[in-house]
Amino acid sequence: MPRPTSKAQLLQQTIKNYDTLQTELAKLSPAEMIEFGIVGDWSVKDVLAHLFAWQQMVVTWYRMGKRGEKFVTPSEKYTWTQIPALNQEIYETYRDHSLNDIQQKLSASHQETLALIETMTDDELFTPKTYSWTKTTTLGSYFTSATCSHYDWAYKEIRRGFKTKKKA
Repeated sequence: MPRPTSKAQLLQQTIKNYDTLQTELAKLSPAEMIEFGIVGDWSVKDVLAHLFAWQQMVVTWYRMGKRGEKFVTPSEKYTWTQIPALNQEIYETYRDHSLNDIQQKLSASHQETLALIETMTDDELFTPKTYSWTKTTTLGSYFTSATCSHYDWAYKEIRRGFKTKKKA
């Protein structure tokens, strides 16, 4: 599916891909969702925590940008070339959280993000350089990466992980 170029497409793809992910997750037992090594070294729960954390980073960047605050993306501690280290830190932050806690966090974040996108215009989302912090990328691209594209990635990786495991 092509990347969204309008708010309507972004919302539609986000809802569709989240629902697809949730349908896949409903097939799994709680034990399967915390099983180590399904997506690389991660469990399904770890993937969901990853989705939550990235979504919240983008929401935070957006809110800080709206207030005119200065900040560094992806963080003060990591550059874009150090994403694996940032992802490892996310893993370490959430690895001891319960499956229920992570599922609730992702669900709430998903709803929060949808509501936030609803408040935006197509121009705000898809006109380059609307916000200085996005540099040459559109705000919509950040939200696409943190929602529909990330949900699609997670769904495919989880399915692949369990298919590989069954073959072994």
